[in-house]
Amino acid sequence: MASSDVPLSGRPRLILGSGSPRRLELLAQLGVVPDDVRPPDIDETPRKAESPRVYCERIVVAKLAAVTAEAEDVVLCADTTVAVGRRILGKPQDAQEAAAFLRLLSGRRHRVFTAIGVRRAGQSWRRTSATSVKIKRLSDAEIEGYLATQDWHGKAGAYAIQGPAGAFVTWIEGSYTGVMGLPVHETANLLQAAGLEIWQ
Repeated sequence: MASSDVPLSGRPRLILGSGSPRRLELLAQLGVVPDDVRPPDIDETPRKAESPRVYCERIVVAKLAAVTAEAEDVVLCADTTVAVGRRILGKPQDAQEAAAFLRLLSGRRHRVFTAIGVRRAGQSWRRTSATSVKIKRLSDAEIEGYLATQDWHGKAGAYAIQGPAGAFVTWIEGSYTGVMGLPVHETANLLQAAGLEIWQ
């Protein structure tokens, strides 16, 4: 690493392997600002009969491997998957698919997995947050009204708990920030395990 690349604070550089603005916001809650953002380009297609949790954890491993960084940099990646039973609900391609997802989620519980991974100097640390969420029974008018907000774009399961769809959530057991896309408790622990002290 060139001397010009060494942070003034003396701490290791943090590379965020995600283009998600929500993950930036959640890191900011910990007082952490990445030194660079490098979203990896990988194939996120689920494998046949792959369970949602296994899929989520596999994708994080692939993301960690795909991010280019110096050995002493701390690389952070995450993946969030919404699951109804063994069915994985990814990011909807259009409003029709988003509506289908919302009807599937309507009136029932589902699980949200967010796997996070940290890499530094040949070592890696990983954790997975699993949260149960219940959505109220949705009317056609509620679904159409929500779709009109356009908030479903780019969201796993066609919703974001911190957005307008938060009005549909009746119950949650687990990590709220995990559902948002980055469980801050687990993230803080992993970053510190990798030598990035966030409370100093």
